[in-house]
Amino acid sequence: MRTLIIEDEPLARRRLVKLLNDNFKDIEIVGQEDSVAGSIAWLKRNPDGCDVIFMDVELSDGECFEIFNAVTIGAQVIMTTAYDSYAVKAFEVNSIDYLLKPVDLNLLERAVSRCRERLSAGALSRGSVAGNPFREPKMYKERYLIRTNSRIVPVKVSEIAYFFSANKGTWLTNKAGESYVINPSLDEISENLNHDVFFRVSRNCLVAKDAISGIIKLSGSRLRLNVEPAPKFPIEVSRTRVDDFLKWMEE
Repeated sequence: MRTLIIEDEPLARRRLVKLLNDNFKDIEIVGQEDSVAGSIAWLKRNPDGCDVIFMDVELSDGECFEIFNAVTIGAQVIMTTAYDSYAVKAFEVNSIDYLLKPVDLNLLERAVSRCRERLSAGALSRGSVAGNPFREPKMYKERYLIRTNSRIVPVKVSEIAYFFSANKGTWLTNKAGESYVINPSLDEISENLNHDVFFRVSRNCLVAKDAISGIIKLSGSRLRLNVEPAPKFPIEVSRTRVDDFLKWMEE
């Protein structure tokens, strides 16, 4: 597994390199960076250059979350940090594990094992992605973390019926009919969902295919959707999206 290490503390970086070299013969360290800017530049030069990234949270010029805003990361990400306060943000960017420093070997083995499993699953489906036999399948968002007072509740994407914008915020409604406000915009959400499962029916709404129970034709070639659980507002397909929506429903 081609591995990039993003770590600004020399001692921590050397320790991680030694742990990886001594215990994981299938890992090849292909790069080391110590800053947000350097990491962005490396990833832009090598968009498919690594399979796994070990990423420290606090870097010499900022937090690693800035990297996700600048480039698309297709590799598996394992966060490493001296603080446990970043766990929620780490999983919001879909990292597969979160290791506190100094990194424990047993926990490191668990994280590497998770990477192997995901990469193996991806390899089985190579050749079906855009006709390119060497391209890795896109990793889609798997869950959202919902903050409710003092609690943090994980909601699996498979349990979500639709997302919508209202009252200057973004919301999700799960299949049990519960609605929660979330941080990402609909544009960000749409980029990270499987478009075979969710469709952006309008500027204000994304709907899961299996939540649609019926389609009503309106005047002017418009469509209104019956969705379960029933929303408190009408869900209509934008005129410009009707043809694409109907094709999507037939797939």
